[in-house]
Amino acid sequence: MRTPLREAGFLGTEQAEQETAAVPGRARPGLAALGRLGIVAAVLAVGATAVFVTTKVTTPEAGRTTTDIPALSVPAVDVEPGSTAPVNATVAGSPVANTQPVQQQPQPQSNKTPLAVWADKVSAVTNIPARALVAYGNAELALRDSQPACRVSWATLAGIGRIESNHGQYAGAVLQANGYPSKAIVGVPLDGSAGVRAIGDTDGGRFDGDPNYDRAVGPMQFIPSTWAKWGGGYDPQQIDAAALAAAKYLCAGGRDMSSAAGWWQGILSYNNSVEYAQKVFGLADSYAKAAQAVKVS
Repeated sequence: MRTPLREAGFLGTEQAEQETAAVPGRARPGLAALGRLGIVAAVLAVGATAVFVTTKVTTPEAGRTTTDIPALSVPAVDVEPGSTAPVNATVAGSPVANTQPVQQQPQPQSNKTPLAVWADKVSAVTNIPARALVAYGNAELALRDSQPACRVSWATLAGIGRIESNHGQYAGAVLQANGYPSKAIVGVPLDGSAGVRAIGDTDGGRFDGDPNYDRAVGPMQFIPSTWAKWGGGYDPQQIDAAALAAAKYLCAGGRDMSSAAGWWQGILSYNNSVEYAQKVFGLADSYAKAAQAVKVS
């Protein structure tokens, strides 16, 4: 990866596995059927079901990314690593894991799920696409069901998503209703050039379109070898699968993402850069504070 991309955290997943051993690789497929959900600070409680779309993985066209790196415009906040965690305003509830992804059908406004209604309202105060918020919120709820001690927050996932791909909108992409960006998000080849780790091809170009070197792919930027371990066979370009994968990655090893020590350990495992973690911190903290005012009834 190139030095600017690496410093920005754009290829963070790869670095995490290569440079730290604290947490296994990331990836996660599938979405959860949601039960009641609520924002802790907003005292929200409603019933919902979120769905997850999968399609046949298509091989993206290989090519170097532009210099429009999402993280470059994000300031790093002045906070000491391990000293505190971001505000923990969360989507809470008791989701029931859905083991089989289902096709998401367009719904009239009046029939939107509570999670979608919440996402629309939070989008208005955070400028995060509502479709991305559905993915982040669902991932949090799924992990609260499967790993309740982790307490990973949608806001932290959103902070990572903003750094890695601007919530699936990298280089002019549009995040579509089915959870896929309008064009594949693919990082630079990890060919050992200046500032870039050398990681040979592990997927035959299936996910990254490159038969020679691996590249980070999708809204949460997984390298194919990491996705093979955590992705469950789904497509890393699909934001529901990618967000769930990132949540599982952060929660690996019994980590408590609501604690100061656990939060910093998790983010630094994702990308071993203090500046990267400080940027995610600032984003997650601001997203959570903005969402505290949101109420869904």
